[in-house]
Amino acid sequence: MPHIAIDYSANLEDLVDMPGLCEVLRTTGIATGVFPVAGIRVRAFRADHVAIADGDPRHGYLDISVRLRGGRSFEAKKAATERLFAAARDFLAPVIATHPVALSMEMRDIDPALSPKLNTIRDHLKDG
Repeated sequence: MPHIAIDYSANLEDLVDMPGLCEVLRTTGIATGVFPVAGIRVRAFRADHVAIADGDPRHGYLDISVRLRGGRSFEAKKAATERLFAAARDFLAPVIATHPVALSMEMRDIDPALSPKLNTIRDHLKDG
């Protein structure tokens, strides 16, 4: 863990480099020291049908959801949240400066007792 999911309005598709944003969130997540390399997964989902604010079709949104197994301190999660949000905000700054965009993020714990996992990625990671 964690799973980082980006949910975004379709009108941002041509404005935002989504693979680039995924990579920024992946590397930033690892750099926090809170997320294990083998467990981090980042993905983006386009929402084709949305209704935002006053209905103006220019409005866009990007919502980042971070789910991770419980056990980390509040302080560690808060610091990671702040760092990830800042990285997303900085990456999106050119778009935000010229387009109406709502950016949000939420981090929440997954109960390990209710979330079985199998991950062999660690077995295949290169040293270093």
